[in-house]
Amino acid sequence: MFEFMNNLDDLINNFLMGMGIFGPILGCFLILIESIVPILPLFVFITINFLVFGNIFGFIISWIFTVLGCLLSFYLFRKKIKNWFDGKIENNDQFKKIMKMIDTLKLEQLAVIIAVPFTPAFMINIAAGLSKMPLKKFLIALLIGKVFLVLFWGFVGTSLIQSLTHPIALLKVVILLLVAYVTSKIVSKKFDFD
Repeated sequence: MFEFMNNLDDLINNFLMGMGIFGPILGCFLILIESIVPILPLFVFITINFLVFGNIFGFIISWIFTVLGCLLSFYLFRKKIKNWFDGKIENNDQFKKIMKMIDTLKLEQLAVIIAVPFTPAFMINIAAGLSKMPLKKFLIALLIGKVFLVLFWGFVGTSLIQSLTHPIALLKVVILLLVAYVTSKIVSKKFDFD
């Protein structure tokens, strides 16, 4: 599995870097698609944006496109699949319990889950879209959580494989998650989300 991820990372990196300025532009749109199609490695596109556009602009466009991709995924599931899904789980107590847990997530919990670099974004988007979670709460959690996710992949500059094998990278993840938690807790109290 690690070898497959490394090969996919190298292939996409070489392809996008070989396209000149169109590589990062394509990378931005692939970030949008990654929120729906989980096979695409988000860290590659964010890293390329940082390399080509620099730290500040690379961060801004990666963050914007990541948030937009998650909102697109959320919206698709909320508008197109939620009613059908609600009908299917109507008599399933286990699914109802899971959806209730998702509905009652606090803003800071959701922001931290979103900020974890290894959490599959598409699963969060689907779960939030199918739940009764307010769009405003999901959006605020996205805006906070994705800051730290993009910072991790851009500034820390590690890939999934490197992160799993280097304790310092994991320590940085923990620090970023703590900052995400504190930030979202402050925002939650200030705007009374929960």
